[in-house]
Amino acid sequence: MGDRGGPGAGGARRRRGGAPGTRPPPDPDPDPGHGDSAGPAQEFRCHKLQESLLSSASGYSNYRGVLNWCVVMLILSNARLFLENLIKYGILVDPIQVVSLFLKDPYSWPSLCLIIVANVFAVAALTLERRLATGSVSEATGAFLHVLNLVTILFFPAATVLAVTSITPVGSVFALATYTILFLKLFSFHDVNRWCREAKDQAPEGRKANGAVGMSEVSYPDNLTYRNLYYFLFAPTLCYELNFPRSPRIRKRFLLRRLFEMLFFIQLLVGLIQQWMVPTIQNSMKPFRDMDYSRIIERLLKLAVPNHLIWLIFFYWFFHSCLNVVAELMQFGDREFYRDWWNSESVTYFWQNWNIPVHKWCLRHFYKPMLKRGASKWVAQAAVFLASAFFHEYLVSVPLKMFRLWAFMGMAAQIPLAWFVSRFLRGHYGNAAVWLSLILGQPMAVLMYVHDSYVLTSEGRP
Repeated sequence: MGDRGGPGAGGARRRRGGAPGTRPPPDPDPDPGHGDSAGPAQEFRCHKLQESLLSSASGYSNYRGVLNWCVVMLILSNARLFLENLIKYGILVDPIQVVSLFLKDPYSWPSLCLIIVANVFAVAALTLERRLATGSVSEATGAFLHVLNLVTILFFPAATVLAVTSITPVGSVFALATYTILFLKLFSFHDVNRWCREAKDQAPEGRKANGAVGMSEVSYPDNLTYRNLYYFLFAPTLCYELNFPRSPRIRKRFLLRRLFEMLFFIQLLVGLIQQWMVPTIQNSMKPFRDMDYSRIIERLLKLAVPNHLIWLIFFYWFFHSCLNVVAELMQFGDREFYRDWWNSESVTYFWQNWNIPVHKWCLRHFYKPMLKRGASKWVAQAAVFLASAFFHEYLVSVPLKMFRLWAFMGMAAQIPLAWFVSRFLRGHYGNAAVWLSLILGQPMAVLMYVHDSYVLTSEGRP
């Protein structure tokens, strides 16, 4: 501490020979952070100004080990729950029972008949567009007939499901989902053709469609063919275009991988529902009947784990495996069926990115037209949520043949939730709020519907 000359001075004295019989002290390991000009006091330093790694000010972001730990803990905890379920209930998985849900009335198959009848509405829409293209039907009359066709698409299958006693809830969901998709597709089909009629004189000739690999350009009204319409009806999109982007070939290995995923995950979904969800739901009826709120909350939390796991598997099975299989077979080029919704820091970001086909349809045919008509962004956004709430309730209440509006209220509740999260929560807190709403919201709605169905059944009502 007394030598203030630094290593440079010491080195000079040693070069001059120094005092006889003395040895210079050993040089410590150099500190690269201080350089050659630092004195001995700084040479032996082992501390510097720095933040703890878990502090946000440290700038540290590599938490891969923590993520791996979370995955391991998640696997172990769910393995324990699954083992407990097997010990308590035995093996409940029965694929034959699932098949019987579709084949309960094998001589009429009302759900399949409903789906086949849907072709009538598609052909009616095409015929109407052809008449509009030739001018034999006025725009006002065409708009009226188009609205009538769309309204019938929604009410005809619903009335059939409510009237036919042999139709099963599972078959009803498939039929109503088909008609809902048809409704959205034909809505887009009419809108795009109307836009083409309005811009027919200004449309450039011979323009190559973006991404149309090896395909000739189709212009209006040459697109009004059965081939063009049915390609759109089977394509994994809800928004119509005269020329879709096409992939150059069918990738066989990619297709086989997606097909294997489809088969594997559908079996896994059925097994998890039968083995895990059904017993939990059945055991939840007594707390609801006794209005034991502590037990109801416990049942809700217990159901949240398998319900959320099933939802995640369903998301991958449908949006990645199934839609990619359809797109690959049809050489449909646009494969953006979802975006990074798992990073959502707001409720609106989640709904904009987890289901891209629906989001594109809402943006193109609902949200932007409302803005053009003078509606504010908040009103247009609320209208989109309410329309989505209607279709959620439509796909749940009609097959169950009871109207409790739990799905509608759950979707409508996204409006104040979106405002609250965007106003008061940011970053990781907003992302946690989105995940919490997904994990707890869905099982709550499931329990509400099952409880109401149980009450109606116990009272002897259909």
